[in-house]
Amino acid sequence: MKTYPVEINVNGEWQKADVTARDTLLDLLRDRFGAFEVKNGCAQGDCGACTVILDHKAVNACLTLALQANGKNVTTLKGVGTPDQPHPLQQSFVEHGAIQCGFCTPGMVVSAKALLDNNPAPTRNEIREGISGNLCRCTGYNKIVEAIEDASLKREE
Repeated sequence: MKTYPVEINVNGEWQKADVTARDTLLDLLRDRFGAFEVKNGCAQGDCGACTVILDHKAVNACLTLALQANGKNVTTLKGVGTPDQPHPLQQSFVEHGAIQCGFCTPGMVVSAKALLDNNPAPTRNEIREGISGNLCRCTGYNKIVEAIEDASLKREE
């Protein structure tokens, strides 16, 4: 099968690989670049566990072809914050108990970051819409919405 070279900036580091025309960004990030924080939940674009930021926009990595990311910037959860220096959004998720089993958390935090980067002071309805592509079976979403709202208010201070 024919392969094509791609170069993608993942969390500030340029990485290269050869991909086929049908390789997804999810496959590339997990299988080639070791970005296991990008979860493979449904592989159909329904759950949002694989959400990454591709040039300032939240996308499902399972629905994005690796070739579409060529020459672009990709941010995963590891590009949002670190255990030693968590992003205020990550800290807010912890403080509000918006993390339970944790499977949806990487995609949820990345979606929330993309939302706040583009809309620093969203309403609760805008927050709900901003995370609408992410499914969570544990929290009921209220704690997640509260965490994102709190993080946006702290940004304004």
